[in-house]
Amino acid sequence: MSVISVGQAVVLGAVEGVTEFLPVSSTGHLKIVEGLMGIPVDDDAVVGFSAVIQVGAIAAVLVYFFKDIVRIVSAWGRGLANREERYHHDYKFAWWVIYATIPIVVVGLAAKPLIEGPLASLWVVAGSLIVGSGVMWAADQMGRHKRGEDDTSFKDAMLVGGSQILALLFPGFSRSGATMSTALILDLDRVAATRLSFFLGIPALTGAGLYELKDALGTGAGAAPLAVGTVVSFVVAYASIAWLLKFVAKHSFNAFVVYRIIVGVLLFGLLATGGMSS
Repeated sequence: MSVISVGQAVVLGAVEGVTEFLPVSSTGHLKIVEGLMGIPVDDDAVVGFSAVIQVGAIAAVLVYFFKDIVRIVSAWGRGLANREERYHHDYKFAWWVIYATIPIVVVGLAAKPLIEGPLASLWVVAGSLIVGSGVMWAADQMGRHKRGEDDTSFKDAMLVGGSQILALLFPGFSRSGATMSTALILDLDRVAATRLSFFLGIPALTGAGLYELKDALGTGAGAAPLAVGTVVSFVVAYASIAWLLKFVAKHSFNAFVVYRIIVGVLLFGLLATGGMSS
């Protein structure tokens, strides 16, 4: 019997879809909801399930940004065949995404026991939610929001891509929050920061999902819950992406900062009073 039911998979898929690309931490929210439903957050099958349903959210990005991805991949292919095409920004950007993914892959493999063990604690999630909120607020205040997507550089991609490690090691910090905050500090505008976060997340999250698939199926997650959770994640994530891009075009990240602090404080309270197990 699967450790996660189909009904629970629907809920977790919806949570994943809503939170994967919002700077509020999908991993943190999944762990909180799992805890509320009595699902052991450090169970290998549960960890694997959480990684696999991320593929649904990534599929939503692939569909939503299909034209952009085709343009970038096409430029990369032309550049491999033609030296003159290698000066095109899209060709360079494709390589930057590849290079910027390497740090999180190396750390993810090296620190896997810690990530799936002590760092999976809800105490870590609560603390990371609050600390990450401070970082996000400071980044939004510091950034001059003067650079667009076409102004991104190799340095930008590496720094923003490397910041994903924070979310990997500290669930609750938020991959989106870390990457967007770093991009804002580098003076990218909010829309450019958000789109860069999306593109850099594609290889990292897809790789993590595929890497965990075998273990998730082999440790009791169940094929049906995995399939349902992934589909729900895709549908909800697509809507979430469309909403976020419209929101950041006209608003700051302050609403997310306040929300994260509230959730972090409530989670600390539940853990301290025994209302939820870490």
